[in-house]
Amino acid sequence: MGPAGMRAVVLRQHGEIADSLHLQEDFPRPRPGFRDVMLRVRACALNHHDLLSLRGMPGIDIGLPRILGSDLSGEIHELGPGIEPGAWRVGEPVLVDPVDAANRLISGETRDGGLAEFATVHVDQLMRLPPAVAYEQAAALPVAYGAAYRMLVTRGRIEGGERVLILGASGGVGTACVQLAKMLGAEVIACAGTPGKLARLAGLGADHLIDTSTQDFQQVCAERFGRARVYDTASSGGVDVVINFIGGSTWLPSLRCLRKQGRLLVCGATAGFDPQQDLRPLFTFEHQVIGSNGWRRADLTALLDFLAAGALEPVIDSVLPLHRAADGLRAMQRREIFGKVIVTPHRDG
Repeated sequence: MGPAGMRAVVLRQHGEIADSLHLQEDFPRPRPGFRDVMLRVRACALNHHDLLSLRGMPGIDIGLPRILGSDLSGEIHELGPGIEPGAWRVGEPVLVDPVDAANRLISGETRDGGLAEFATVHVDQLMRLPPAVAYEQAAALPVAYGAAYRMLVTRGRIEGGERVLILGASGGVGTACVQLAKMLGAEVIACAGTPGKLARLAGLGADHLIDTSTQDFQQVCAERFGRARVYDTASSGGVDVVINFIGGSTWLPSLRCLRKQGRLLVCGATAGFDPQQDLRPLFTFEHQVIGSNGWRRADLTALLDFLAAGALEPVIDSVLPLHRAADGLRAMQRREIFGKVIVTPHRDG
């Protein structure tokens, strides 16, 4: 490999994983532009968003070829022009906020991301890593834990003692929701599709488990926690909060699990964005539907503080070398993972 090249997993065309992703041994190494920084990528987390970019999202032109991977951490390898002297130094460990607000770009989507040995980002995307935080832990944070934190804490304002139902609890965002809800003192009902995943959710502190492969979560909630009644108090039957980033056929049953004046929190729609709707539960029981979009820098800062203090440990399903990044995406597509899949480009043999 020449000095100007690097190993990278490159998206050449939209479609299926086997046809679209290619491991390239000598992809051109990026050069930092004005106020850019080139990083040596040490860890990159995979996300469901990578699958959406791979298939192609209507109305969004990500530009091809493209290197996926929005969540990345590493060390500064080179500073571009325009960066204030002394602000950052070569070799400094950093986490990248995927959103480049200055140029309206997103790492791993509209600019090349972390599934490569090197990546360039805008200097304003950098966050210093506390000494106790590993690269793999940090890379797990932004998309999944950032979205979960904003949804539960910043937007949803979950409080101790509240009963919280989490759909899709075994994936990256789901496990983050379980952990954060427990940190907030909530009573957690976790839904997943296999006994093995449910056992691991119990290990994270989930108080109640629902196997969605054999059980109807709406029916189970009604049997265990009751149903909302129009003339009952707000604290009677049902759960206080439902976290639903799945959408599709789960949307209406989610509303029917809520107590009077309960809250439904949503940050995505992985199983469909156009579900069947019935407005009657919304106004009859005075439900609130609270949307949450991504994260803000303050959300990531809070999460890094939790990591540094040992209060939070991201759930990592597996750590893979760069040449197995496609395997990680396939496992995610088949819903075989529990937590986050991390790719480490510079630990490839």
